[in-house]
Amino acid sequence: MAAEEKPAPKKATASKPSAPPKPAAKPPEGERIAKVLSRAGVASRREVERMIEAGEVTVNGKLITSPALNVTAKDKITVSGHPIGAPEPPRLWLYYKPDGLVTSESDEKGRDTVFDHLPEDLPRVMTVGRLDLNSEGLLLLTNDGEIKRRLELPSTGWLRKYRVRVNGNPMDPDLDPLRKGIVVDGEKFQPMIVSLDRIQGANAWLTVGLREGKNREIRRAMSAIGLQVNRLIRTSYGPFSLGELEPGQVTEVKTRVMRDQLGLTGDASDLPEDKPKPEGKRSLKPRPDRSGQDRAGMTRLESPREKSAARGAAFKSPGARPGAPKAPRPAGAGPKADGGPRKPSTPRPRKP
Repeated sequence: MAAEEKPAPKKATASKPSAPPKPAAKPPEGERIAKVLSRAGVASRREVERMIEAGEVTVNGKLITSPALNVTAKDKITVSGHPIGAPEPPRLWLYYKPDGLVTSESDEKGRDTVFDHLPEDLPRVMTVGRLDLNSEGLLLLTNDGEIKRRLELPSTGWLRKYRVRVNGNPMDPDLDPLRKGIVVDGEKFQPMIVSLDRIQGANAWLTVGLREGKNREIRRAMSAIGLQVNRLIRTSYGPFSLGELEPGQVTEVKTRVMRDQLGLTGDASDLPEDKPKPEGKRSLKPRPDRSGQDRAGMTRLESPREKSAARGAAFKSPGARPGAPKAPRPAGAGPKADGGPRKPSTPRPRKP
C-alpha cells in the first residue's frame, strides 16, 4: 500500500493589528452663555435666551442668535453694546418694598418701580419673585441669576409668611377652606397655614403661610371666602425675615449666612469679606432665641447673670475645696498677691 500522505501544515497568517479605540470626544470648554450672563447679573437664563434670540448679544464681535454656545473667560461678550466683565461673587440683599411700587425693571404705564428707589451704590440686581403693586414687605434681591432661579423653584419648598389685614370679623372655622386647599376660578391652591391673630374694629389680622407663589394668591383666596384684603405684608421668605427694616430700607445678608442657608459650596478663602454698611443703610439687629442662635446666624450673647457667674468662677482657686475652712487673717492686715502680710493702711487727712 502506498504510504499515506500527510496533509501539508497550514501556513501561519499574521493577525491584523486591531485599530486603537477612538478617544472620547472632549466636552466643549467653558459654560453655556446663558448661564454665564445669568451669573454676571444680566438677567435670568430665560430672559438671557430671549435677548440672544432678539440679537442683543455678541461674542468676540459676532452676533449670535442661539444660546447653544459655550464661552470662556477669554471671550469678549457684549449685551446691547455694553461689555460684560467676569461674574462677581454671589450676593443677597433684604429689601422692604413699600406699597405702590411695581416689581419690574420698567412699567408700560409709567409707574414707579422698585429699581427706581434702590440705593445708587447697589450693583445691578434682580428680584427673587414678585410682590403685587399694593403689597409690601420682604423682597429678596440678588446679583446672581442662578440664586434667583433656585429660590423661585417650587421644589425649594420655602415657607413664605404674610401678615394680612382683612375687612370683616371672621371666626376661626371660616378659615378652614384655606387650610384644606381651595379652588378659585378653576385654579387649585395648595393648603395654607392660616391663624386668626386679633380683631381690630371692622378689620381682622391674620398670619398666612404658603409654599407657592401664584399670582395674587392670598387676595383671591380671601375673596373666595368673603374677605377683602386691605393690607398685605410679607414678613419672611424661607430663613430670611423682615426683622426691623423700615419701608424702603435694604440690607445685605452676610456672605457666610447666605452660603449656609442656600447650601452654596466654596472655601472660606473664595468668599469675599463682609464690608461695613455705608451710611443710609441699616443692618438687621439679631434677635436671640432659646436655641442659642439668632436670626442672623450669630451666637447668642451672654446675659448679665451668666456674665456674673462666669466672673465668680474665674476668681475661685483651682485647688479650693468646697466647705474647707479658711485660714484666719491677722487684724489690720490682708493677703498680698505673694501670700505675705500687708501693711495697715494709713488714713488720709481730711481737707479743711
